Amino acid sequence: MQSNLRIAVFGTGLAWAPHRDSLLDLRDRLDVAWIVGRNIERTGEQAAIFEGARPTTSIDDVLADASVGAALVLTPPHTHLDIVQRLAARGIHVLLEKPLDIDTARARAVVDVCRAHGVTLGVVFQHRMRPAFRHLKQLLLDGALGTLTHALVDVRWWRPQSYYDAPGRGTLARDGGGVLLTQAIHTLDLFLDLAGPVDEVAALSTTSAAHRMECEDLVCGSLRMRNGMLASLVATTAAFPGFAERIELGGTLASATLGGGELRVQWLDGREERCGEPSATGAGAQPMAFGHGPHRALIADFVDAIRERRAPAADGEAGLAVHRLIEALIDSSAARAFVPLHHSKALA
Repeated sequence: MQSNLRIAVFGTGLAWAPHRDSLLDLRDRLDVAWIVGRNIERTGEQAAIFEGARPTTSIDDVLADASVGAALVLTPPHTHLDIVQRLAARGIHVLLEKPLDIDTARARAVVDVCRAHGVTLGVVFQHRMRPAFRHLKQLLLDGALGTLTHALVDVRWWRPQSYYDAPGRGTLARDGGGVLLTQAIHTLDLFLDLAGPVDEVAALSTTSAAHRMECEDLVCGSLRMRNGMLASLVATTAAFPGFAERIELGGTLASATLGGGELRVQWLDGREERCGEPSATGAGAQPMAFGHGPHRALIADFVDAIRERRAPAADGEAGLAVHRLIEALIDSSAARAFVPLHHSKALA
């Protein structure tokens, strides 16, 4: 029998709850050795949940413990690169909460340093573990939908102003961006994994009247995929009360709608298939209002990936792909490469 993998956890903030519950479920495979946080009192309270776990405010304690083989990093995005660099240099595998960091250059550095030191890098894109998504992915691999012709990516969530009043939230310095990098990133990752790479984007982004914040809370865009398919995107945290995220794919043989945890497929020959079930998604005012099953499955896969010397379900390259798409959407909006209606020849 293999001994349990000993891990260190960095951060016990907003993202902590589903990871905590997942680690408790996986006690037969994982031992939490350290919990690292800025507030030693809170860190100590969380460490007490796990037998043998020790609290600390210093990464040096983790690096000095030769028994630690992996780390779960849940700290704010702007801290990721520095933490990962030190962990990778010590040969510690890393499961990193999204996004990789605050911009694509730093995200690339995260991936590169892990590759240079030969450590496994996983990204917390837990929606990849939902049964409905996995079934849709297999249908596409089997060619069951035919050739994809068009798609819709719809992420209309709600966050009250109090959410953005938290220090640093929705700023470039700490988060790197707004709705795209913090909320819609999960759905964009699924879309890229299903529909393939993007060749061109055109987008508009703004901060709506619903919020006071530095970064965008509303983005509308059009995408041309590598296979020629066109797709539309809307992403916002200004849609009260918040709606389940949705991906719609149109193919020459069928149409598929992935909404939250449920998949509906409708074939041209009249057949219909459903998979999964509706589930809370955190789309409304409570960001963590969802079950931890997908997190548990993702962490278990990460452990297996280390032992089997393979890529995890969501690796660094997947993280980079969605970073590049988000950067392109924001850059397109900044460039404003659009034709104003009053210049249209049709209106002349």
